[in-house]
Formats: sequence, C-alpha cells, structure tokens
Amino acid sequence: MEHDITLNIHYSAPKWVWEKISAVYRSMEYWRENDPDAPCWKGEDIDLWASVEPGGIQIAGTMPEKIWNKWYGELKEKLTKELGYEIGEPEEGIDFKYDWT
Repeated sequence: MEHDITLNIHYSAPKWVWEKISAVYRSMEYWRENDPDAPCWKGEDIDLWASVEPGGIQIAGTMPEKIWNKWYGELKEKLTKELGYEIGEPEEGIDFKYDWT
C-alpha cells in the first residue's frame, strides 16, 4: 500500500533536533543505512523514504497496511519522546514547534 505523510517537524529545526531524528530513524525496523541525506527503510514489499520539505518531514513509499500501522505509530511515539512535543500530521491539527530554546 502507498503511503505519503508529512510530520510537524520544521526544516528550520536546529542541528541537535536533526541528530535525535536521525537516531530515531536508525532505531526503526527496516532501516537501511544508505546516504545520511536520504533516509530509507526497505524490506519485502517495503520501500519507504524520508525527506525534509518546507511543509515538514515527508515520509512516503510502500509498506503493507498492517505493518505500517504499527511502524508509523512507533515512529511518532519515539519522535514525540525524543523531541519533547507531540509529533503528527499538521493536516490533523498537530502544531509545529519553532522555539527550540
């Protein structure tokens, strides 16, 4: 199944935030060490990638729905814990954080 979501992590976040995001990415099942500027997760019927866009972090690609539901929930939970604010989709009303002090 195709997925395409955008998370409420603004491209202007400081370096320490991106380091935490990178650590969470690497902790996720199906992670494939590739180019650090091109995060991806691969497996049987799984081909996801992430990029930083003006509207937030975009994660898109294919993953079976049953796996996606668990994987995506875990990703949001880990990012929320590491970054200290709720991570989710802006279109669902989840706000961006701009003050990182």
